[in-house]
Amino acid sequence: MKLRAYLHFLCSVRSLEELWLEHVKQMKTYRFDRLIYGYTRHKTKTSLGDPEDFVILSNHCADYVQGFVNSGLYFDAPMLKWALKNEGAGSWQMIQDQVERQSLSPQAQKVIDFNKKMAVNAGYTVSFYSTSERFKGAISLAAEQTLSQDEVDEIWAADGHDIILMNNMAHLKILTLPYNPPNRSLTKRQREALQWVGDGKTTQDIALLMGLTPATVEKHLRLARESLAVETTAHAVLKAALHNQMYIME
Repeated sequence: MKLRAYLHFLCSVRSLEELWLEHVKQMKTYRFDRLIYGYTRHKTKTSLGDPEDFVILSNHCADYVQGFVNSGLYFDAPMLKWALKNEGAGSWQMIQDQVERQSLSPQAQKVIDFNKKMAVNAGYTVSFYSTSERFKGAISLAAEQTLSQDEVDEIWAADGHDIILMNNMAHLKILTLPYNPPNRSLTKRQREALQWVGDGKTTQDIALLMGLTPATVEKHLRLARESLAVETTAHAVLKAALHNQMYIME
């Protein structure tokens, strides 16, 4: 798929799964065959927020995702540190430079050793622009195992502008699509109840609108709070909206 065709695809795609599958295919044409995309809306000065609230997409093998993401190894990754302070594209050559200077912390060196073990050696990281200090998104593009960083830099010199454009547009589209992690997804009734709360309706109003008893409405709201791991209904409305789980067309 050429650049223009891919941009048209992004305009019309309606599911996160379909977008991600095509994006992986597109990056593979540039010889980036393993990707990790992620963003958080809850970043602070000392934390990226609750990992359960991250939006994470990857086509890495399960062992890599378990070791790098689920175990928390990502937090000390040098390119993540770079992405949190910068925007645009960063060559992984800077990691090799740090290794040669022996300037990495022991924690960062553990990340490098893990990546080397998993044949994640060369690539680029794209850090996306954000208007909020609490929001951050980035994508890691790992190159084919046979490529050196010098070869990857040559690919980037030739096609980097298109690759950045495609990733930025994919990121912007992802922000508009519903994200339903298995343990945070809402039922239709839970979404509907939260939507009415967002519209300023009382429990009694919602019961009439949904044809339910007030007790049943309260049950749906309680289950929605539990699914989203929040304490208040107002927070549930906010989090559901941030993950685009509100006002979904069935």
